[in-house]
Formats: sequence, structure tokens, C-alpha cells
Amino acid sequence: MAWLKLNDGNRIPALGLGIWQIPEETTPNVVATAIGAGYRLIDGAAIYGNESGLGAGVRQSGVARDQIFVTTKIWNDAQGHDAALRAFDASVARLGMQPDLLLIHWPCPSKGLYLDTWRALIRLREDGRVKSIGVSNFMPDQLERVIGETGVTPVVNQIELHPSFQQAELRALHNRLGIVTQSWTPLSNGACFDAPAVQAISARSGKTPAQVILRWHVQLGCSVIPRSGNPARLAQNIDVFDFALTEEEMAAMAALDAGARGGPDPMLFG
Repeated sequence: MAWLKLNDGNRIPALGLGIWQIPEETTPNVVATAIGAGYRLIDGAAIYGNESGLGAGVRQSGVARDQIFVTTKIWNDAQGHDAALRAFDASVARLGMQPDLLLIHWPCPSKGLYLDTWRALIRLREDGRVKSIGVSNFMPDQLERVIGETGVTPVVNQIELHPSFQQAELRALHNRLGIVTQSWTPLSNGACFDAPAVQAISARSGKTPAQVILRWHVQLGCSVIPRSGNPARLAQNIDVFDFALTEEEMAAMAALDAGARGGPDPMLFG
């Protein structure tokens, strides 16, 4: 497993498991199976409703806690300094452990509270209750505001990113600011599996279209968090570190960008 260095000196795996929409009752086995397959990053959130299962799965895996990187997120209804602190306490109670990374799930600009929420995350890090802090779905102005007003740069911005929606300008800003880009919905439900560029790389490498796209994310320098509850698919998704896309193939993948956002617009959501 490759790891990426964060701007606070910690590290995050380049590929992990996202557990959005995995039912609470099956989450422990899915998480434990993923860890057994080599995953070391589990990406959760309060709104997913399965934090208890995430924590149980980490414990069930038998792998030492300090070898697993656990993420959770502050949901939109807990924006604001004190509300975010309370939400963090509730997440810790459900997880049965402190997370390694805490994110603001959405900026919710209409609420006007993301800066106060960010200050709460800074306090939690300063108090030693979480190692790393970051954001999700933040746009350039929002990133620059939290950095400019607090002096603390998020370690990660988790954003929608897949071949049809590549967010090159935002990724370039992340690179300039020292923020790791983390990709959610990285496979876009298979939307580009049949694209000629993907099919050609698949044929040349002997890898599946999903593996080709996940490898593309890794070579962009992103941390990527595909979701699956299927053991065979879990094993397949992490098996992307024994091949590489050529420069020509990366260029062909770049040409698939259609600006096709599939999820909510961060400027309007929440």
C-alpha cells in the first residue's frame, strides 16, 4: 500500500474503503474483510449511520489500531463551533475510538458557519483528540478563507472526482496549498468503464476498467476511497499497485473530462 504525506506530518493511505450506504449491520464484516484484504484506510461519516459498525469492524479485524487510518466527518446539522465539538464527542462514542482524520463534510455556505466549525476542528487537534483535520467539498474561496483567517491549512479536501469530472483547477490549487485531494465516487458507478481509452488500457494491462480508473486516481496523486461490500470486489479494488498508466494513457484519460458533476453542488447543498 502506498501512503501520502499530509501537511501536518502524518500520512494517509493512497487507497481506502468508503462505507457510504453500507448498512450498519453488515459494516463490521465489510470493514474487517477489507482490512484483511490489505486496506488501511476506512472512510466514514456521522451521516452514514454506521460509525458503530466501522469501529466494530476495526476491532474485529485483529489488526492493531495504530495501523488503521479512520476518518469521520461533521455533518451539516452540526455546523458551528460548539455544535461541532458535541458532534465529535458523539462520533467518538459511536466509533469506540478516536478517528485519525476529522473532516467538515460540506461547507454549507448558506449557513455561514464553516469557519467556526473549522475553528472547532483546530481546537480538537490542538487538544490531541484527533491527529489530522480537513474538509470535504470545499471550493477555492472557502479553502482560502479558512486558511487565511486561521493560519491552519486542511490536510485533505475530499471532493467528487472521476474521469467525467476531473476538477483539474481545484486539484492544482490543492497542490499549491499542500492539500491532499481525496476522491469520492471515484468510479462514477461505472460511467466510463466502456470508454475507448479505459478499454484500451484494460486490454493492454490485463486489469479491469475499475482497476484502470482507480490506478488513474493514484497516479494523479490522490487518495481514493471506492465503496464495495463484495469481498471479491474489495480485493480487486486494492490490487492496483502492480501496474501503471503511461503518459500517453494518462493524457487519454484526461480527455474524458466532461465537467459532469454527479453529486450535489457544494455552493448550494446544505
